[in-house]
Amino acid sequence: MRRMLIATILVWTAMTVGPFVSDAAACPMCKEANEADDRRPAAYMYSILFMLAMPVTIFTGFGVSFYRLSKKQEVLNNDGLPLSEDENFAEESPDDSNG
Repeated sequence: MRRMLIATILVWTAMTVGPFVSDAAACPMCKEANEADDRRPAAYMYSILFMLAMPVTIFTGFGVSFYRLSKKQEVLNNDGLPLSEDENFAEESPDDSNG
């Protein structure tokens, strides 16, 4: 419930404040260089897209590898092979030696 409230507040703030924020000004030399050449703005646009795609690619790679590791561990556990130390410890029942 609390996460939903925080998310709602953030979205509402972004939607109400966003239109009033001024555009970021690029450096004047970049602006002149992009206006002077026909091919350079397209190259600039592609470089921005590649920079934005890098974090997504990296996090997707980590996510897929962790998913594969968890599935591999699940298959090993279901085949009757030895469990990891943490899981063996959790499955052991405590000794009831009350005397």
